[in-house]
Amino acid sequence: MNLTSYIRDIQDFPKPGIIFKDITPLLANPTAVNECLQQLLQNLNGQKIDKVVGAESRGFFFGTLLAHELNAGFVPVRKPGKLPYSTLKATYELEYGTDTLEVHTDAIKPGERILIHDDVLATGGTAKAVCELVERLGGVIVQCNFLMELSFLNGREKLAPHPVFAPLVY
Repeated sequence: MNLTSYIRDIQDFPKPGIIFKDITPLLANPTAVNECLQQLLQNLNGQKIDKVVGAESRGFFFGTLLAHELNAGFVPVRKPGKLPYSTLKATYELEYGTDTLEVHTDAIKPGERILIHDDVLATGGTAKAVCELVERLGGVIVQCNFLMELSFLNGREKLAPHPVFAPLVY
């Protein structure tokens, strides 16, 4: 199945000059969702995963599906003020300014094997911040998964030495 046929290009979104890769047509098709999920799972080669960490908010779509299929827990990483319990924060650079992500302080136990998932790997800032949170809590990152990678932005370099996989690469 050609998953790229389920990704819609939106010109000049969210600002002029950007071509946004819209995943909603893929999410609307259960066959495409299942194919994408199977590709993400196959790439893990049966590795043991204790928790799947999903980045807000589009990382939750496949993150929860992966956790279910792997019989693993799911950990949401969210924007500040969205989690009700004690949190750990990581701030990261954006093109203009900074942003912050949070995770519950008890979400990951030292030594747990972690799969990180988000929808897109672009510049790598968000994923690097998620990696930092996982490692500060003592988690062992098995892999960073994405639905798609925008390889021309070189985000993979920021995640080294962690393995990175995306079934769709642009």
